[in-house]
Amino acid sequence: MATPTSATTAMPSRTFSSSDEDAIPGEDTSEVTKLFQERLQAYKHAVGYLETYIEATEKVNHAHGKEYDKVLKTVKDPLKEGHHFDQSLGGVAGMFENIRSNTQGISNQHFETAKQLKGAILPLFERLHTEIKHKSKELEKGAGKGSKQVDKARAVTQKHIELLGSRAATFDSHGGKMIATDDPYILQRGVKYRLNKQIQEENNNRQDLISVQNSFAQFEAHILQQIQHGMGQFMQVVNTQAEQTKAMYGDMVGTTQRIPLDFEWNGFIQRNSGVLIDPSAPARSVANVRFPNQDHRATTPLIAGSLERKGKIMRSYDTNYYVVTPSKFIHEFKTDDDYAKEPVPELSLYLPDCTVGAVAGQKFNIKGKDVSKGKVGNTFSMNHELAFKAHTPQAAQQWWDIIKQAAGGATAELPDSSAPTSPIIGKSSPPHPTITTQGMTGAGPKSATPVSAAPASGVPTSGVEGEVGKY
Repeated sequence: MATPTSATTAMPSRTFSSSDEDAIPGEDTSEVTKLFQERLQAYKHAVGYLETYIEATEKVNHAHGKEYDKVLKTVKDPLKEGHHFDQSLGGVAGMFENIRSNTQGISNQHFETAKQLKGAILPLFERLHTEIKHKSKELEKGAGKGSKQVDKARAVTQKHIELLGSRAATFDSHGGKMIATDDPYILQRGVKYRLNKQIQEENNNRQDLISVQNSFAQFEAHILQQIQHGMGQFMQVVNTQAEQTKAMYGDMVGTTQRIPLDFEWNGFIQRNSGVLIDPSAPARSVANVRFPNQDHRATTPLIAGSLERKGKIMRSYDTNYYVVTPSKFIHEFKTDDDYAKEPVPELSLYLPDCTVGAVAGQKFNIKGKDVSKGKVGNTFSMNHELAFKAHTPQAAQQWWDIIKQAAGGATAELPDSSAPTSPIIGKSSPPHPTITTQGMTGAGPKSATPVSAAPASGVPTSGVEGEVGKY
């Protein structure tokens, strides 16, 4: 009996491209599952045909047994004028006795054949039929359920992408005025979060389908082995009927036995190469996916990086990730990771409603209201003066320049500074911070007007080499 060949020796050609991909693929996630269901249905019908064939053969043999009983009656009575024949063996009487014995044996053989077909051969195919049904239910509860999860995740992603498109259009038409939760930057990160969950569901379902696909080769080999075994037993039962019957049934079984265990599987792979999944193809990655408005100008921050903000209670500085968006918000996040959890701002200031103080060294203040809690939260929110500190004076100046352009107003108030006064600069020092050619700054008295370390422009320039607009 042939040994089944691994299913990965000749895999289908359909792959997932490593280039830009659609966020919501147009493929039917249940297509592979339906194909395997149809294949199981085909094998179930094939086994059903064999069951019907065995049942019909059993009925014919039972009927033949009854017919040979009628034949036996024709020679059952003693011969007329039998006394004219020698009753010892080898004579005419012995010949008829032999005829009666063999005829009875033929009748009994047909009944025995019918009994063996019904009690030993038919159950083999019935059990195989049941196995195929169980395999079909297993496929429906396993891979079929995974396909439904993928469809559900895709629907959630599509809904958020449409929301991003709507808010991006609002940004273009209304000059960027919107609430914090509708900021296209936030929505774009929300799309990535849901897209990541969707792709996890897709890859899990894909792995389930690959496991099913690989197991089908072994299951088909098992089906063919059982068919071959059952047909072999069938041949042994009917082989005693006659040489001619033996030749006919032997030819059928021989044909069955000559089927390689992987013959049907390899043909199946070739016919459906455009549907089945290639296990060697790479899994999907968020980095390779493109979705509408992903690179919309409203989603690209004017500046982004880490700043320190003084706490209200402990009065110590904590480092967080901040961005200033084209929608004129400054958002605070714990991290810039879009995938660990949904990127919801811890703090959001709408800069046109805020006032920015002067910059002093690494520090500057912003006075405004936190609008990150939606309409209800914004109603009870109060104005606060928030103290920020950058990593370098150059970085602070760049943040201040960009924030000042979007802020509703600016004051000459300098933030509180705990830094010691430079011994080089005395009371007669000029009231403005100085920038040396080596990039060092001297701290002078509080000034009414801050000096910019970088020209104001719509595109931020970074104080860190190689990272434009990022700290």
